Parts: sequence; C-alpha cells; structure tokens
Amino acid sequence: MYSKVDKETCIACGSCGAIAPDVFDYDSEGLAENILDNNTGTVELPGHLHDSVQDALDGCPTDSIKISDKPFK
Repeated sequence: MYSKVDKETCIACGSCGAIAPDVFDYDSEGLAENILDNNTGTVELPGHLHDSVQDALDGCPTDSIKISDKPFK
C-alpha cells in the first residue's frame, strides 16, 4: 500500500494525524502529508500501518488521503 495527501483539498482538520500519527503529520502551512516519503506516495507502507491508514482515509472529510497498490507517479 502507498499513500499520499492531496494538499489542494486538505483542510488541515487533524483527523489523519490523530488516527495514523506514524504516517501523517503536518507541513509548515498546517496541511497533512505522508511523513514516510515526503508525501510522494512512492515508499511502500509497512503492513502494520495499513489498518490505521485505511481508518484515516475513511475519516478524512475531504477525501484528501489517497491510497494505491502501486507507487504514485
């Protein structure tokens, strides 16, 4: 699983960082990002984080969290 945040639609609500703090944190503008790969979506997430990332995706009010089975380009 790969993940990144669409910063164009993120409203910095804090949900993803609360649900999956090992994956999501906030940049200098307060927008969420995947801290494991600088929000590129190119580093595979460790298996033990999949459930929390899925929960963060499900809880994102703007659908800004993206996941994929393949790296994002």
